[in-house]
This record gives sequence, structure tokens and C-alpha cells, in this order.
Amino acid sequence: MIGVITGTGTYALPGFEGSVHEVDTPWGGDTVSVGAFAAREIVHLSRHGEGHVRLSSHVNHRAHIYALRAQGARAILGTTACGAVDATLTPGTLIVFDDMHFPSNRLPDGSLCSLFDRPGEPGRGHWIYDRPYAPALRSALLEGAQEAGHQVRDGGTYGHVDGPRFNTASEIRQLAAAGVAAVSQTSGPEAVLCGEAELPYASIGFVTDYANDVAEPTPVEELVRLMGESTGIFADVLAGAVRRIDLDALDPTGILYRFD
Repeated sequence: MIGVITGTGTYALPGFEGSVHEVDTPWGGDTVSVGAFAAREIVHLSRHGEGHVRLSSHVNHRAHIYALRAQGARAILGTTACGAVDATLTPGTLIVFDDMHFPSNRLPDGSLCSLFDRPGEPGRGHWIYDRPYAPALRSALLEGAQEAGHQVRDGGTYGHVDGPRFNTASEIRQLAAAGVAAVSQTSGPEAVLCGEAELPYASIGFVTDYANDVAEPTPVEELVRLMGESTGIFADVLAGAVRRIDLDALDPTGILYRFD
């Protein structure tokens, strides 16, 4: 199956019909839905939950990736609403990321971002890679966006920032100097954990506003309008993307250098 993780504003996936499954993981229980979407079988997970019950600081990333894999996901697509650090990325634009800035490599609780959290953990190792996102999945997202007629940028660095607060102008300038195109508070750990789980992963962002001091502030009512639009846009793109994915042709991103 193909795993799909949706974020802020997309708590249910339009056009998806599925059944809810409760999954036990080493990091607590989790909930996923399994069913049909765009004539493919997928397993869907809402990052924040209906009503946005989980802020970015409450997301249990390890449980999410474990649960998706346990339910049969062999590749994962993630969506995220994001703020533009690059002023040429206007609100309403999609971006399929090709690199990541996540130097802290930590989960919301402050622990290191890894599935291997105990000495002697079976399968433990170092994830070694060039770029963190699977090229074939990136291509599927780009083609899905283009087929649906949505403006999309091919490539750009995703910047993971800690929430739930937004960033200061000084912090955004630091990220801009590092080459970050857009920021959000949730997708960094997903890329790392999918790499360790040997699950190909790609992420697409929808720009809802400009980050602090990048351009004229986006009015709140415009941000809310765009957030509402993002649900249907992501569904359009994902429908085109999942139809293009050949799971048997995918390889893990990079290698996992194991010690047993």
C-alpha cells in the first residue's frame, strides 16, 4: 500500500473511503484508515487529528511511521501547509521539496529523532543518503500537480522548525541564509524516520503565508481561505500521484548501515 500523511487543514482526505484501524506501537497507540483512493489502496493518517487536537509539539512521529508500516505501507507521501521563506514562493503555490534543513534532528519531546532509541536495538544503524526524498515519489507528486493544473515548484529546501510558536524575523533570516525555501513544524522527523524504516518518502508543501518579515504579512482571512483550499488541492495532487507510483520499482532512499 501507499501511505499518505496529511497535516493542518486536511484531517480527512476527500474522495477516500476507508475503515479505521487502531495500531499498537512501541511509542503508544495510533489510528490509521485503510481503504480506496484514486483506484489505489492506501493507508491514511491525519498528523494532527480531527479538530487539530495535536499541535505540532504533540505529534507522535515514531508511532505514526511505525503504524503506517505495520498496516502495509511501502512508501509514504506527506503534505504540509507551510510559510514561504523565499519571497518568490507566493501564497497558493505548491512546492515539492528536494532537500531538508533539520539540524536539531529532534522530536517534539526533545529526544533524538530515531527509531533506534535503545542500545542494542535490532536493526539499528545509520541512515546515509544524498537527498532525503525519493526521486520517483517526487516525480509522481510533480506530475500529479501538473495534471491537476496547480502551480507547483520543482525543488526547494524544506526547513523544519519547532512549534507551536512561529519564528522571529531573525530566525527566518538564518533559515534564508541556509537556503530554505519554506518552513513548517512537522515534516522533518517524518523524512528521517522513513529513512530509518527504509520507506521511500516525499513531501509536498502548500504555501499559505509568508514567514516573518519575508514580505508584507499575509492577512489572517487570506491565510484561512488558503488553508481551506489546500484540502481539495492536496486531494487533487495525491490522486494523480498515487496512480503513478509503481511500488515494485521503488528502492529505499539511501542506505541504512546496520550493525547486526
